[in-house]
Amino acid sequence: MTTILVLNGPNLGRLGTREPEVYGSETLADIEASLRVGLPEGVELELRQTDDEGELIRWIHEAVDRGTPVVLNPAAFTHYSYGLRDAAALLKQAGVPLIEVHLSNPHARERFRHTSVISAVATGVIAGFGSDSYRLAVQQLLRIV
Repeated sequence: MTTILVLNGPNLGRLGTREPEVYGSETLADIEASLRVGLPEGVELELRQTDDEGELIRWIHEAVDRGTPVVLNPAAFTHYSYGLRDAAALLKQAGVPLIEVHLSNPHARERFRHTSVISAVATGVIAGFGSDSYRLAVQQLLRIV
């Protein structure tokens, strides 16, 4: 059994109502349902969301310990959470893939969103494709694990 963790940071629990012109009208539950469609047999998906930086870091530690590949939308933590970055680096050190995702394209938005402290330790980054960013990340993880 292969498990993929899909971890989501602050405010992503408000998808569907929070700035739909930027993030779309799908909820996180909608995204999860679409990710489950067509998953190969033997692949399990665990989607989690938190507004708490410490909890997100603990989930990444759990992924390190279990060797579980991660799709991570760090949301606002993307730009300043060195604690999250250091946890993500542990995945890289352990040889566990991490794909950073964003619904919108941060480089086409406000200047403060142009910098990610996570990208340098991620296996890859997918951004700007709405909920398809998640689907593309899961597909890529399935290719490399």
